[in-house]
Amino acid sequence: MTDCLPLQYDGAAFKKPRSHPSMTPRGSMSSRNTIRTIHQRYADDTPITMVTCYDYTFARLVEKADLDIILVGDSLGNVIQGQDTTVPVEVDDIIYHTRAVVRGTETTHIVADLPFMSYQASEEEGLRNAGRLLKEGHAQAVKLEGGRSIAPMVDRMTDAGIPVVGHLGLTPQSVHAFGGYSVQGRGDDAADELLEDARALADAGIYMLVLEMVPAALARRVTDELSIPTIGIGAGDQTSGQVLVLQDLLGMNTDFQPRFVKRFVELESTIVDALNDYGDEVRSGAFPDDDHAY
Repeated sequence: MTDCLPLQYDGAAFKKPRSHPSMTPRGSMSSRNTIRTIHQRYADDTPITMVTCYDYTFARLVEKADLDIILVGDSLGNVIQGQDTTVPVEVDDIIYHTRAVVRGTETTHIVADLPFMSYQASEEEGLRNAGRLLKEGHAQAVKLEGGRSIAPMVDRMTDAGIPVVGHLGLTPQSVHAFGGYSVQGRGDDAADELLEDARALADAGIYMLVLEMVPAALARRVTDELSIPTIGIGAGDQTSGQVLVLQDLLGMNTDFQPRFVKRFVELESTIVDALNDYGDEVRSGAFPDDDHAY
């Protein structure tokens, strides 16, 4: 992977570099991790850390943890809004949450999702909505789902100076077409199709690719084939980095237990216990006491 040169941002789109690009280290020119910072991680063979986050409070904590990237995902439809799918999420929802995340961070690279039907109807609408996520949401990049069919749109976005992250494998906006949430890219034909999609997106100028719920061997094949970072979620350990939803890795919903999620702490029980303690003390008169009164 270190032998592959990352694509170079020329101010409009990513093109194959003529020589190794000059990278911008953290702290110079911009306080935030930039595309160049992410590509430097990739060039150094340093795994890239990414978490999906939706609000100011948690964004502050992610910033303190020194992770590389926050994705403001349309999974907010599930995690924040309580929807069954991501389909109902609107562009305005993403803008609202992206603004909050940006206010809670200083150095973290911020990527925002283009939600369902914000780019599928036409390239013009997709370009306009992607621009809104940068102009109004203050994201540094947008992410969108799909392969060869959206490559022309990606090309237009990158030509317009909008950095784009791709997303292949299980693409949640297409859950109804898939008939549910299941591993994608199984079998030789399906794997070849996904690889062709990845190549088309890379040629169109994406600077990073998310691979969700694909066999580990296929994720490694895509990672080896491309000269841009890949970010896995349920895609094994051979991608350039990993992403998880913050609430999942914090164990805040024990009813949600997909195989790819590791809970690094079990906060659901801790939070419920704290709330019960609060309720008990209010009912007993123990709270507020003199130490918590003016």
